[in-house]
Amino acid sequence: MKYDIEIDKETWAFIQKTESFYNNEILFPTPEQQRFEYNRMCRAFSENEKYRLKIKTLEWDSIPVRIYEPKVSIGTLIYYHGGGFVVGDLESHHDVCAELADKSQLRVVSVGYRLAPEHKHPAQFNDAFHATKIASSCYPEPLIIAGDSAGGNLAASVCHSIRSTNINLSGQILIYPSLGTNMDSSSFTNHANAPLLSTKDMLYYKQIRCENTVPEDDPTFAPLNDNDFSNLPPTVVFTAACDPLVDDGENYCAKIINAGGAAKWINEPGLVHGYLRARSTVGRARKSFNSIIRAAVSLAKKEWPH
Repeated sequence: MKYDIEIDKETWAFIQKTESFYNNEILFPTPEQQRFEYNRMCRAFSENEKYRLKIKTLEWDSIPVRIYEPKVSIGTLIYYHGGGFVVGDLESHHDVCAELADKSQLRVVSVGYRLAPEHKHPAQFNDAFHATKIASSCYPEPLIIAGDSAGGNLAASVCHSIRSTNINLSGQILIYPSLGTNMDSSSFTNHANAPLLSTKDMLYYKQIRCENTVPEDDPTFAPLNDNDFSNLPPTVVFTAACDPLVDDGENYCAKIINAGGAAKWINEPGLVHGYLRARSTVGRARKSFNSIIRAAVSLAKKEWPH
């Protein structure tokens, strides 16, 4: 891909700033080192804005959650952070969740699920699913779930599994999600060396999440492995055009539509994986974040996003 043409100067500045927080002299960083660098990088993009919210951090059956409560709420959105199932926590995505709650007037519940490699699959899914069940018992409908990257995987996995319960979800929003497309696909080939996320990175995250072998045909590991895409809630998927995961979003939406459901795929030109952190400095990222907010509000109101 001709990234020099596709990616604008603002986005290149974001890429360079992001990369500056990683120590390339360490060939094999430990998970602890990765988490330290990731959180340090996320803090560097924090705007420290004052939001009109009540924010509290607590535990739901040992699962850390942070609740962002607007003065008047139109519904609840459960958010699963990204980070390849290895990094990320309530702090890394604090600004994203706070701004999302403030701008959408949705109560946002950020879930701090267990991380690999200390906790292997299905620990992350189990935490995500259990947190969704608790949220449904605490708050009235509408209930939406969302997540970015690895968190998008968890959101979709929960949506597929929740169908066996009496919990009603009003929608899901997936942001550059990792959903299980075969790594021989065109986007993994065309964007093998994309800025901020490469195909090699994806292979690492895929392997470290497992105990021994990668699970086959397990939709709680890779939602695209499911055989049934019917009765899923209205779905909006945002992908970054310069990202190996583009095909995941497109393929997932196609499967839902083919099963008779409602899904919308939005591929953002010139953006890269992790662009939520660029929303205050990159015009394209801000525009996409505003679209995410509008989609969340529309789903809460049971309207199809335009």
